[in-house]
Amino acid sequence: MNIGQAARHSGLSAKMIRYYESIGLLKPAHRSDSGYRLYSDDDLHTLAFIKRSRDLGFSLEEVGKLLTLWQDRQRASGDVKALAREHVEQLNHKIRELTGLRDTLQELVESCQGDHRPDCPILRDLESGKCCSPEAL
Repeated sequence: MNIGQAARHSGLSAKMIRYYESIGLLKPAHRSDSGYRLYSDDDLHTLAFIKRSRDLGFSLEEVGKLLTLWQDRQRASGDVKALAREHVEQLNHKIRELTGLRDTLQELVESCQGDHRPDCPILRDLESGKCCSPEAL
């Protein structure tokens, strides 16, 4: 199938498919006599794997490692688990950071009267340049 069909089947854009090919996540597509990319069912399976990995928040580097592990039938599942566990830890760190940011902003929203007066604690805080990362809270 051509790149447009592969894009529709995979849920990825043609541009992303070309990008994944250019960085080596997807093997170079076979070409028709007229030079169009042609994708096989195996390519679609790989694209589905990449898309699902990205949907779960894995970085491109991590996706590359996962693809290598997936294609190595002799790999230890412990290697896959370790990579996934590390990703979970990264997600938990991001969640803590975002929770801290949300809580700080929620406090600012609650302290703002939101009326016709110009005084605004939200803008005052932004103007102060205070760091509001969870580590600083």
